[in-house]
Amino acid sequence: MVRLSVNINKFATLRNSRGGNTPDVVKAAVDCERFGAQGITVHPRPDERHIRYSDVRAIRPLIKTEFNIEGNPREQKFVDLVLEVKPDQVTLVPDAEGQLTSDHGWDTIAHKNYLAEMITLFKNRGIRTSIFVDADLRMVEGAKATGTDRIELYTESYAHDFTKNREEAVRAFAAAAKKAKELGIGLNAGHDLNLDNLRYFQQQVPGLLEVSIGHALVSDALYYGLENTIRMYLRELS
Repeated sequence: MVRLSVNINKFATLRNSRGGNTPDVVKAAVDCERFGAQGITVHPRPDERHIRYSDVRAIRPLIKTEFNIEGNPREQKFVDLVLEVKPDQVTLVPDAEGQLTSDHGWDTIAHKNYLAEMITLFKNRGIRTSIFVDADLRMVEGAKATGTDRIELYTESYAHDFTKNREEAVRAFAAAAKKAKELGIGLNAGHDLNLDNLRYFQQQVPGLLEVSIGHALVSDALYYGLENTIRMYLRELS
């Protein structure tokens, strides 16, 4: 079964919009895991507009399954945080400062040396590494040279094109997954996956280990409730 990691950033966005501690982000992380999620993902940004660095520190000792921290390693504050809390996995994302949400993967060829340096740093501390990449065979091949343990396929284009032609929408992702398997790289995926498109994606993409889902899952929870929503997503992955 593909593992579900719940990105809890949106809980923090809601909390920060009003001040105080409602909803309680730390409790949300614990509850997501209690309701069946096999991992918790956070993506702290320099302006802390959603997840705060203090949230990451508070959540780390409470997670019993897998803790995944996403972010841009060009931010020294982010690197220091990861080395301090030692998550199970760090996912390196090439976000620009102030970017609303992640919208592209790494150019693993142009940034090979830099990525290799950062990946070595984290792996030497016992942290599994993953890098955000587009469904491009050249970028998947380039990822191999960086020494990363895994890649995370950026799935926005799949989600956008799914209702038009799902076979065509998933084609590049299936090919990228096949290449990753040939190269011995583990495979994650995330961005705009939801209850409508998730099952087909996991059926068509071989070797998929983990999906990270936040915005859609939290939005669905407003209607279905958090516990029920997590179970619904798990059923799509079973």
